[in-house]
Amino acid sequence: MKKRIIFLLAVFTSLTFFTSCSKELEEYNKPAVYWYAKIIESISEGSIDKADNYYSSLQGEHIGSPLLPEATMILAIAHMYYEEYLLTEHFLDEYVKRYANTNEKEFAEFLKIKAKYMALPNPRRDQVLIGEAIIESEKFKRNYPNSMYYSIVDTMATNLYMADAALNESIADLYERIDKPKSAAYYKAIKPQHWIVWSEIERANSPWYKEWFEGDGGESWYGYLIPDTRSVVSRNSISEDEEQNK
Repeated sequence: MKKRIIFLLAVFTSLTFFTSCSKELEEYNKPAVYWYAKIIESISEGSIDKADNYYSSLQGEHIGSPLLPEATMILAIAHMYYEEYLLTEHFLDEYVKRYANTNEKEFAEFLKIKAKYMALPNPRRDQVLIGEAIIESEKFKRNYPNSMYYSIVDTMATNLYMADAALNESIADLYERIDKPKSAAYYKAIKPQHWIVWSEIERANSPWYKEWFEGDGGESWYGYLIPDTRSVVSRNSISEDEEQNK
C-alpha cells in the first residue's frame, strides 16, 4: 500500500511538472498584440518582471512591430513608478536609439534626467550620480532651450548644484575631523555657483533617526571608527606622504 501511494505521488508530480512545462512552451509564436496585452496586464497587476519577459518576447518575435515603441516607453515609466531607475534609463536609451523622433527624444531625455534626480533621495550618498545628473541637465538646457520641460530641468539642476555644494562642505568637515587639512582645503576651495545666493539657502535637516548614522554635518558618533585611509571619503583625498613626494 505504501509503495502504491509513493507511485501515485510520483505520477502526480510528473504530470504537474509536464503540464506546467507545456503551458510555458505554449507561450511563443504569438501575435504582437498578444505580447503587448500581456505587458499591460502584468504592469497593472504589479508584476513588472513578467512585463519585462513579455517585452523580450515582443521584441524577439516582432522586431518591426509598431507596438514596440509604445511598449518600450510604457516599461520605462513603469520602472520609474517602481523606483527602478537604472532599468528606467535602460528602456529610455532603447527608446531614443531605436524609435524616437525629435519631439519624442526630447521627452525621453527629460525622463532620463528625472530618473537620475529621483534616484537621489539622500544627496549625501552619491557624489558621482549628482555630477552625472548636473551634466545631463545642462546638456538638456543647451539642446532644448525652448523646451516645455526647461523650467523643470532648470529647477532640478539648481537643487543638484545646492546638493553638490552641501556635499563638498560635508566632505571638507569630515576631512577636518580625521585630521586631513589638505584634503579639507581642496573641498573648501571648490567654489559654489556664483548665481546662487547662498545666504538665502535653507539647509535640509535630516530626521533624528538618520542623523545617528549620517551625522548632522558637524560630528557623528561613529567618527572614531573611520580609519585613516584614502579610500574612505573620496578619491580626491590628499595625504601628507604624497605632498612630500612632490
